Amino acid sequence: MISDTILFSFTLIDTGAVLFLLIYFVLILSDLECDYINAQQCCSRLNFWTIPKISAHVVVTLLLLITGHYWLLLVNLPFVGYLIYEYWTVPRGNMGIFDPAEIHNRGQIKKHMSSCMIFLGFYLIIFFIYLYNMIRALLRDDPIKRIDDDEIITDSLDL
Repeated sequence: MISDTILFSFTLIDTGAVLFLLIYFVLILSDLECDYINAQQCCSRLNFWTIPKISAHVVVTLLLLITGHYWLLLVNLPFVGYLIYEYWTVPRGNMGIFDPAEIHNRGQIKKHMSSCMIFLGFYLIIFFIYLYNMIRALLRDDPIKRIDDDEIITDSLDL
């Protein structure tokens, strides 16, 4: 089984990577909104990182299921469900979730920007929850080797 320390260390690294990825999404979408980048470049850049973002979240959710952290699993499930729903409901013929032909229509930029901001807020909160759980798991382990409660074993030489 995976120890809690290793699990939460991995989730911290994974969540940090997704946070940086979401900041990249916000920057690219804001560049598109200000016409610093064209729609084709924007959508190809964002669609390239869509699958890694989804897979990173799914891996963490599966690890939480395997290790028995059901409360954290319940927190993550709605977001995983939304990401998978968003990916599978892409119309045929579109380039991906971000399509250059439709991104300027019907306020798609605002929809994608608000979705990124919601996920950014979620990942910031869940990052600190994972950090708290990692610190708690580290403190739960005894860092001092003991045989009895009164005796502390040290590896140093007695001088």
